[in-house]
Amino acid sequence: MTRVDVGGVMLNVEVAGSGPPVVLLHGFTGSANSWRRVVEDLSPEFTTIAMDIIGHGKSDSPESPDHYRMRQVVDDLAKLLQLAGYPHATWLGYSMGGRTALQVAANRPDVVHALILEGASPGMRTPEEREARVASDEKLATLLDTEGIEPFVNFWQDVSLFESQKTHLTPEQWERQRAGRLGNSTRGLASSLRGMGTGSQEPLHDRLGELKVPVYCMAGEWDTRYTDTAREMAAAIPNATMAVIEGGGHAAHLENPERFTALVLDWLRKVHA
Repeated sequence: MTRVDVGGVMLNVEVAGSGPPVVLLHGFTGSANSWRRVVEDLSPEFTTIAMDIIGHGKSDSPESPDHYRMRQVVDDLAKLLQLAGYPHATWLGYSMGGRTALQVAANRPDVVHALILEGASPGMRTPEEREARVASDEKLATLLDTEGIEPFVNFWQDVSLFESQKTHLTPEQWERQRAGRLGNSTRGLASSLRGMGTGSQEPLHDRLGELKVPVYCMAGEWDTRYTDTAREMAAAIPNATMAVIEGGGHAAHLENPERFTALVLDWLRKVHA
């Protein structure tokens, strides 16, 4: 574990392995530790740089909402990568981390060599959709503020998006994920929802054609909403490919890690050939 000051906020980064650098960005309520199996599989050939996004894991959860706005988060993560000694890297992001990685590619292309998106989206197209999502996220943030971390985690792990995990994660995996979620701070998660939620971020649908780097759009086969989104993104990005991960839902890297890392490694080897 290494905590790095990116300008008054300490962010955690965990580096392992050797070879071309790959940044790993977790989903909402996750942490760098969420990538443990992926790190083990990638690190013989690649340097993994697992980051705790602000408000998560061992990174700070500051009070000011300005630190959680997506453009600030993007700049801070880009700075964290460079302070860790890497001018650019392939960015691999899952869910919230995928949205964030896509924002990095759009707004800080100088630090992006290639991009892997798992269960990610470019945001919400219409003002009405964004407004509704902001209201929904505010309800979740209020639940965190008023009830605390454990009632929120009980609710969050029961949402339909994660239904497949109930039968495809081992009891050990389930409890490890739950413990990681419970280790987050209420302020950090609530601020993350308010500052960098899907409704709060800049939608990127009209900017996907600007991406110049290779992009790999991935989604689990049971996650039909995001398989559709991955296909749409791959069609809009000039140098993109798309893969459906068999035997996986929204968190396919947890539900079918063997297939996930096999696909990722094959793609990374081609990109770095």
